[in-house]
Amino acid sequence: MNTEIQNKNEIIEEIIALKKKKNAVILAHFYQIPEIQDIADFIGDSLNLAQKATQIKEDLILFCGVHFMGETAKILNPQKRVIIPDLEAGCSLADSCKEDDFKSFKEKYSGYTVISYINCSAAIKTMSDIICTSGNALQIVKSLPKDEKIIFTPDKNLGGYINRMTGRNMILWNGTCQVHELLTVEETIKQKLAHKDALLIAHPECNDAVLQIADFIGSTAAMLKYVKENKCNKFLVATESGIVHQMQKENPQKEFIVVTKDETCSCNECEYMKLNTLKKVRDSLKDEKFEITLDNQTIEKSKKPIIKMLDISKKLGIIK
Repeated sequence: MNTEIQNKNEIIEEIIALKKKKNAVILAHFYQIPEIQDIADFIGDSLNLAQKATQIKEDLILFCGVHFMGETAKILNPQKRVIIPDLEAGCSLADSCKEDDFKSFKEKYSGYTVISYINCSAAIKTMSDIICTSGNALQIVKSLPKDEKIIFTPDKNLGGYINRMTGRNMILWNGTCQVHELLTVEETIKQKLAHKDALLIAHPECNDAVLQIADFIGSTAAMLKYVKENKCNKFLVATESGIVHQMQKENPQKEFIVVTKDETCSCNECEYMKLNTLKKVRDSLKDEKFEITLDNQTIEKSKKPIIKMLDISKKLGIIK
């Protein structure tokens, strides 16, 4: 056994021991590195993780994702300690919607219902009526009266996709995820032509031109379900590369190719998601750092639209 593998195994053993000692649970997003996905107690997309966060029995939650995800776990578990491996693990989409800017924007549209994609800060959630994820956004909007006036924030690509699918005219905040926004239709077409036997699956955070040529559009969880049930053996994947680990584990006989922003790039990674490492997970558990803290007022205000999302999702049969 080489030194690198030995060191990795030792760190994993430490994590398992620390988790037991501290009565901790590890939640991880599909975009985390494979090693973190494999040691997590629960792995999922934002909707699955939000639902799971309401069922935590352990005393300590270690959230392997990005900052807003840790905030969501804290909002749903105000009496528990929530830590993350790296404080710098932010989100370009959440950063595109600042509290003061959105407050001014919202004031221009009195009487509008605010639906906020979960990829936003706790501060934005306090100004929201309903939170959504890519796994339930379309259904949540459809469940509202057709004449309801809606502001959708912060992802204009997801909002635009919903507008097209529903015939709505939601007011969209001008925010995007840099990982998905950098995928161009020109480069995607090149890769489709190079792999004519592959189906293109895309996350709705991709821009409209890419979505227009996709064979399937859905959240990370929906993509996993689709490739598992589809008879095709080759897929072009237009989202963050971390999802391929689970796809390959569940479908070892199938081939997955990550759509890239240009021909010089072999993958499509979120720099923030990839800040988390096994060593940082171990250190975070060991020293119980870095803790997510929110004041009670923020927790109370931001929890309401999240619970509303979960309630609607259960009513619509999206989650059990």
